[in-house]
Amino acid sequence: MQNVILELTRIQKEILEIASPQAQVRKIVDSISAVVGTDVCTLYLMDENRDMVLIVSHGLRDTGPIKIPAGLGLVGLVAQSRHSINLARAAAHPRFYYVAGTEEERFQSFCGVPLVRYGKVIGVLVVQSRDANALSPENEAFLVTLSSQLALLVNEIPANGYGALSGNVRIPGVKGSSGVGIGHVQLCDGGELFAVPDSPCTDTAEDIRQWHQLLHTVRLEIEAEQQALGSIISDSIAGIFESYEKLLADPALITRVEAEILAGNWLPGALRKGIQFFSELFMAMEDPYLHARHEDIHHLGNKLYKAFLGMDHAHAQLPEHTGEGLILVGTQVSISDIASLPPGQIAGIVCFEGSSMSHTAVLANALGIPAVMGTGRLKGIHNEERLIVDGNIGQVIRHPNDMLCAEFRQIIDQEKEFQNQLAELRDEAAITQDHIEISLFTNSGLLADLTPGLKNGAQGIGLYRTEIPFMVRDSFPSEEEQVQVYHHVFDVYQDKPVYMRTLDIGGDKQLPYFPITNEDNPALGWRGIRFSLDNIQLLMTQVRAMVRAAQDRHKLNILLPMVSSTSELDTFTELLAEACEQLRIEGYLIHKPRVGAMIEVPAAISQIPFWASRLDFISIGSNDLSQYLLALDRNNARVAGRYDHIHPAVIHEIFRIVNSARQYQLPLSLCGEMASDPMAVILLLGMGIRTLSMSAVKLPRIKWLIRSLSLGQAEAILQRALSLDNVEAIRSLLAIELKQLNADLIK
Repeated sequence: MQNVILELTRIQKEILEIASPQAQVRKIVDSISAVVGTDVCTLYLMDENRDMVLIVSHGLRDTGPIKIPAGLGLVGLVAQSRHSINLARAAAHPRFYYVAGTEEERFQSFCGVPLVRYGKVIGVLVVQSRDANALSPENEAFLVTLSSQLALLVNEIPANGYGALSGNVRIPGVKGSSGVGIGHVQLCDGGELFAVPDSPCTDTAEDIRQWHQLLHTVRLEIEAEQQALGSIISDSIAGIFESYEKLLADPALITRVEAEILAGNWLPGALRKGIQFFSELFMAMEDPYLHARHEDIHHLGNKLYKAFLGMDHAHAQLPEHTGEGLILVGTQVSISDIASLPPGQIAGIVCFEGSSMSHTAVLANALGIPAVMGTGRLKGIHNEERLIVDGNIGQVIRHPNDMLCAEFRQIIDQEKEFQNQLAELRDEAAITQDHIEISLFTNSGLLADLTPGLKNGAQGIGLYRTEIPFMVRDSFPSEEEQVQVYHHVFDVYQDKPVYMRTLDIGGDKQLPYFPITNEDNPALGWRGIRFSLDNIQLLMTQVRAMVRAAQDRHKLNILLPMVSSTSELDTFTELLAEACEQLRIEGYLIHKPRVGAMIEVPAAISQIPFWASRLDFISIGSNDLSQYLLALDRNNARVAGRYDHIHPAVIHEIFRIVNSARQYQLPLSLCGEMASDPMAVILLLGMGIRTLSMSAVKLPRIKWLIRSLSLGQAEAILQRALSLDNVEAIRSLLAIELKQLNADLIK
């Protein structure tokens, strides 16, 4: 029997060297036919109508587009039954379906196996031979095993017709910034720091001098870029540049690169090691927000390396007579790439890597540029290739035809009209049709997140993550350093409330200077309030810094993460009282903050009655709560498809929390992705939640949604949703309701 792993590895290696999708899939079927020893190997993929579309064939006569209607023929039977069918004489089977013109009658045997990805049939792989002999059990087993791996390999091939691989090719990605853009590719390729090798340092003192000169040069570049964009976006993204400037001035980065040079590495190699250290620190974290920070550090590293190489950003030229803009495409499109062009010329952004929380996505949102992240490398893409960037769905369409472009231009026109409506709502309250006001807050954690929230009408910060100052340093930040960071937050939000979460470190969020022994299950380990209380001196310093920064203003609200026991609350209450007393004795004018618990551990739900007298408010952390309730890691590709925060178990438990908070008169808010999901928001309003906190970019659309429906409607929809037992039925119900609200543009 063939070695499946060796054969698969060989096929994968061969196709990686092939640029075009057409040639890749042809290589796959040719290789399978050779390995199994058959005359024909054909790959069918299922389209949106569940028809089976022939993508490529080895051995059948080419007759142009072939589509087998859903459920017909042996191919349809394999897809329906979800198991292989192995026949010596296919034509004798009652389900045989002859495709005219293919000369299929020359081949008697048939063996078809389903391609299944995450429990769903996505296609069928068929082999046929002239001889009337069923495939041997050994080869059938090989084909079944190979098909399970092949399903992962071909999942992104579009099933929209034979030959469609050369046009209207849809590539899935991650939504970075909403909107649609049509334009021509401008590749953003330059020096890649992570590809730099180590090399001996010939003059240590000179390399260290060059390192400090490099820092100065890049600081000047950042100032120039900020000035270039300032007239367009005011100060809405100034925090991004401030973050870069702080990183450039951070002693942790400066001394680490110096140490690498002193250890004998040349400047580029030392820079790579320093940047990789901090980038990998964040990349290993499971928290999506903190994980995305590795991209910012990587961007800065590439910028430093490009400055070392003396590279300048050339201003791209628009293709003549197209009337369309540029689509910036690269592994990680940098802020410098964007700043090098007037935003009016940029029709979209595509990053092979990255997430919706990267600074590229933040900037794209601020500029109103559609962006799709995490597409994977687009093989064979070249300058001036035409693309559609669909940031609403999170997809890129390569080689779109004129008809498809015309359809997307209509969407662009509708979106412009809708954006004008949203802009008019900035200073309006989020009031339902039956005159109930909902409070909308923003989530934050970096300086770049502060002003966009105000720009979009946030009434305060509902979740401020305090981890960043701890993670980009080579030691714990002092009380004074933390005071400076928090004081800036309070100054920006002036009289608005700020909910600061205490340090949520440990488990997957490691500190470089405080290593934690590897845990078998970090999500259930030493993190959140557990870590802080075991290192109570750090918590005392942080609480003192928060209270000092807030001064005597009634703005600070402290959030405790991952609380699961009464003793944790009692210990923190004692610490807070002691901190406030210390500060009063030291002469500070302060106000004791309100304290709340994050309800994100399922164990906390049943303890709300016991905690009501100890807390001033509670906040539902919908991301972690959903994951813990469903026992699903949404960042694990193998199970992420099963994760959905409107799963019946999640909405019933959240409703239980709401009812408990109402019974014990505890103010309640919700933060996390549910707060920015229009479908979920309808249910949350129906439950009685009146305060939501979300990313700044989502605020205008959620406000528009709230102003478009009544609480009576939301309550009625909730009751219907609570009677349903599966996610699909709930989302179908909510999709109908959104359509009736004319909320098609709410993404």
